[in-house]
Amino acid sequence: MTPNPPKPICVWATPPGPNSWKVASLLEELGLNYEIKSFRFDDVKKSPFININPNGRVRAPSMYQYIIEQYDTEKRLTYGTLKEKNLCNQWLHFQMSGRGPYYGQASWFIHLHPDKIPSAIERYSSEVRRILGVLETALAAKPADAQWLVGDKMTFADMSFLPWNFRLSEMLVQSWDEVWEGAPHVRAWHERMADLPSWKRSMEIRTRLMDEQVLQWNGVPKGIETFTEYEAKIAAGEDTHSVEQ
Repeated sequence: MTPNPPKPICVWATPPGPNSWKVASLLEELGLNYEIKSFRFDDVKKSPFININPNGRVRAPSMYQYIIEQYDTEKRLTYGTLKEKNLCNQWLHFQMSGRGPYYGQASWFIHLHPDKIPSAIERYSSEVRRILGVLETALAAKPADAQWLVGDKMTFADMSFLPWNFRLSEMLVQSWDEVWEGAPHVRAWHERMADLPSWKRSMEIRTRLMDEQVLQWNGVPKGIETFTEYEAKIAAGEDTHSVEQ
């Protein structure tokens, strides 16, 4: 049986971002005791969060690995063998150093940058496609009964890709079918994980917290038109709480 921490694991979350939900869904899947510490984007550079992470960013990979090492004693979402364990870490590092930054830049230039820069949008949209192609190549090479990145079961490496892929339709401004053109194995892989009760519970929590902070889908408070305006209000120390509250 997976050991459960007597004190809930605290997950700091700015609800719109993907990283907190990597951790929350992992904890849900393992059935671990945890609590969400929801806070606003305005406060990522302030105490008490800055005391925990001096970089002022909500990150997941180190916590991800800690949870697996400390609590997945039954190896439900990892392997005990050296090769498979390190292959899982390899895919996790690809997700955080390759996939995450490119998806984030695509999101920024498509939706949040004050000026539309076609070359930047094209570059990062193309990188999203390239990364989906890397995943498609890897999964297409696997047997039909082992459609996972490592071995023949879902691991934490697979799950780490869920949050960003879950928002691809909004991010790329494409229909769900258009998003997955040329990547049928990745689509099937993603949709199997998106159907997990653990993921659905995580997204129910996210929806509630987004509503509590009265946020638009892109993380900007309702009543504020652009992210540039939002940042300016934060810098000026103005109230950024939604006018629709």
